[in-house]
Amino acid sequence: MEEIVRILYTTLLALSSLASVSGNLLLLLLLLLNKELRTDTLGLTLSFSLSDLALGMFITPLGAYNGLTCLSGSNSGGPVCQGSAFVFVLLQTASIFSFNWMTVNRFTEICFALSYDTIWTPGRRRAVLVLVWTLCFVMAAMPLLGFGTYVYSESRFLCCPSFTPDNRCFVAAWISVGVTIPIFSTCSLYGYMVYVARKQARKGTFMCNELHCFYVPANNFLRSSRVMITVSVCLLVCWLPYISVGLYETFSGVPSPAGEVQGHCVSPLGKDYSMSTFKEPAGGPPPDVSLSSGPNRQRHYNHNDIITNT
Repeated sequence: MEEIVRILYTTLLALSSLASVSGNLLLLLLLLLNKELRTDTLGLTLSFSLSDLALGMFITPLGAYNGLTCLSGSNSGGPVCQGSAFVFVLLQTASIFSFNWMTVNRFTEICFALSYDTIWTPGRRRAVLVLVWTLCFVMAAMPLLGFGTYVYSESRFLCCPSFTPDNRCFVAAWISVGVTIPIFSTCSLYGYMVYVARKQARKGTFMCNELHCFYVPANNFLRSSRVMITVSVCLLVCWLPYISVGLYETFSGVPSPAGEVQGHCVSPLGKDYSMSTFKEPAGGPPPDVSLSSGPNRQRHYNHNDIITNT
């Protein structure tokens, strides 16, 4: 039974690595070819995408290889194991924080549209990016400085934080600050944005700027809601086992029979799509009624049209 679990887990690691690499490469290609996707949060998008890509290219395949070769943990204290664990924690935490701050940015743009440019200036966006990586670097370096321990986990086939009672302080701090709070705050903000989308769909389907009013089909709002609900569910499904198993092992001292797949199962394309699909209905004309879409797809309404149709 243990051999079957090991093979299954190794297969899931390999599939997770393949999905992460292919999805992030596709996302980077889309950003390169489509300038419209390069929004104000491009720095944060590149941050989580490159972090996931590096995890999928270097860390997860290493776990799959260790699982296939049944590598023991005799060199847990060596520089290779300690370095790979540091990179693993750094990249994983940076990916989570970057995506979380992208969600905060989009929430501000939707719910505080009039003061968005004042709140999210280019300098503050850069400061957030620097703060994210600084905090992640400090958290990843703590075990190297004596607060916590990195060891080779024979159930995860990776060098990672030691989920034992002796390291409960570091594990609790890292999982709560670096994983739990960002994940649950992201899902909470998504939930509120879904509420705003459905409320807007019921309230009316016209969006106006200083020049024109645009007809926005209610399905645009509802489609955005479905995407965000899907991403939120995937986040919880992927990360709740990671959080619960890690805390259980740490505070009980009982190792799990097999480590859970690390939380990379939310496609970066799903992340980016969840950000972009809601932007247009809330902040301007949707793609199918854009001013640059051509005369056949352009819809302008004067005041009388709006009164007639509302």
